[in-house]
Amino acid sequence: MEPGANTTFAAWRLRPGAQSLPNALYLRVVLLADNRDHHASSQAGAFDPEIRGEGENLLVRDAQLFSLTIRAPGGKITSKREWYRDFDLPIEAERGLDSTDNHLCVGEASIPLAPGEWRGIVASLEPDPPTDLAAALRRRLAHDRAVVSTAMAAPPMRDAPSWITRLALAADAFLFSRPLADVPDGQSVIAGYPWFGDWGRDTMISLCGLTLATGRPAIALRILKTFASFVSQGMLPNVFPGTGERADYNTADASLWFFEAWRAYIDATQDIAALRDVFPILSDMIAWHQRGTRYGIGVDPGDGLLRAGTKGVQLTWMDAKVGDWVVTPRMGKPVEINALWYNALRSMSAFADRLSEPDSFSAPAQAAKRSFARFVRADGNGLYDVIDGPNGDDASIRPNQIFAVSLPYSPLSPEDQASVVRVCRRDLLTAYGLRSLAPGDPAYRPSYGGGVRERDGGYHQGPVWGWLLGPFCLAVHRVSGDAAAAQTLLQPIRHALEDQAVGTIGEIFDGDPPHHPRGAPAQAWSVGCTLDAWRLLRQANSGSHAELARVANG
Repeated sequence: MEPGANTTFAAWRLRPGAQSLPNALYLRVVLLADNRDHHASSQAGAFDPEIRGEGENLLVRDAQLFSLTIRAPGGKITSKREWYRDFDLPIEAERGLDSTDNHLCVGEASIPLAPGEWRGIVASLEPDPPTDLAAALRRRLAHDRAVVSTAMAAPPMRDAPSWITRLALAADAFLFSRPLADVPDGQSVIAGYPWFGDWGRDTMISLCGLTLATGRPAIALRILKTFASFVSQGMLPNVFPGTGERADYNTADASLWFFEAWRAYIDATQDIAALRDVFPILSDMIAWHQRGTRYGIGVDPGDGLLRAGTKGVQLTWMDAKVGDWVVTPRMGKPVEINALWYNALRSMSAFADRLSEPDSFSAPAQAAKRSFARFVRADGNGLYDVIDGPNGDDASIRPNQIFAVSLPYSPLSPEDQASVVRVCRRDLLTAYGLRSLAPGDPAYRPSYGGGVRERDGGYHQGPVWGWLLGPFCLAVHRVSGDAAAAQTLLQPIRHALEDQAVGTIGEIFDGDPPHHPRGAPAQAWSVGCTLDAWRLLRQANSGSHAELARVANG
């Protein structure tokens, strides 16, 4: 795929030893086209584009939507219009989805092969795509080398193991252009392939690893500015709107992760000018949360904690919903929402100090910290997952409590931090991340699979989430002070780079061994959180990251 363009190359090379073949060889490539969403399937006859072929060129055009150019350099394309019907999709059948697809054959390419030379096709939405396949490959490899070189130039990443180098390259696949009228160079993050778009929550959680850990703070800033333009009533959108669509704001945590992303960016770059520009927006977001915003999200004046929840709406990252069934509603005061709230208030206090602005954030931060003690369980088993919910306090052992230790500002005492890490290590830790629910809980699902209801109903009831391993390792370092030992805990996830999509990390794994990979095979926050934790722990181990050392000591 051509970097920065809507162009894809498919190329083959006849091995050099083929010179002895007596006759010329041709490669025949049948060209199938679809015009549908990646969740959908095509019905025969539903797609009726203009198809026009001449020589080595083919044009597939829908006047309202697109114009696709396909070229076979040095070959010939014969246009066709024939539906290839009833493709059987067994994995989709296993997932309880429509498992029959149809494709429109738009042409057939005949391409002469020459020993040792790249031959094939180029398909593009650009009007005049390049046709030199070998040169395209050189550009792609040069781009990849530049991505890796930039990432490895930063002191913490020098001499990184090969799997970290590969993850730095994997990170590049999630970054894409999203130009806006007021941010013409806007960028965003695809949450995962093949099923996700750009989500506010996933973008903010993965941002530091995808950009700061890979030596590209300018991209981090463009993404932060892109999302800042969509802040509404103190909230970041959950799902980024497409052209002509309306943003959805059904998330209690994306906005709070926005503060942490800004804190990390400012800490890494000391970009006071950018901080000064965004400070009024961030201050207004805090004010909206204090007086109350959408979906019942607002500060409880009685204790200073953040409550959230509206019946029938999922607001946290544990957001599975089947029809009207919200599987893990978590209404009340979720533990990670309040850890993030405290972290946001402390970050804003530090921002105000840097800008010599009045500090209206320290007092509510102290109130939230005092009340956060209510999450601590008397039986020593870490923290409640939700307090003050419709059914009281939720004692389910879930990984959300780890953020009360891993975030830069923790509302917990050292003893309570250690208790959280101990419980998560005992009940949730696996080689590939943390389980979403402890085994032994009646709702625990040891494996993830089945139809839509079975899968979504078990999405957060046991599967291991790869993105949680990074925060766990940071929490271990905070409690133990041993950055090298904490970094060692990241090592097993390198095997996940060989499990599904080669060279990247997927979304989830079965809760029980052998932790079979499930879900999206490439997930932004799994890659980003692993990279960022590795970077921060390397910095801490080398003694070069004063801020991490400072917050680790309270």
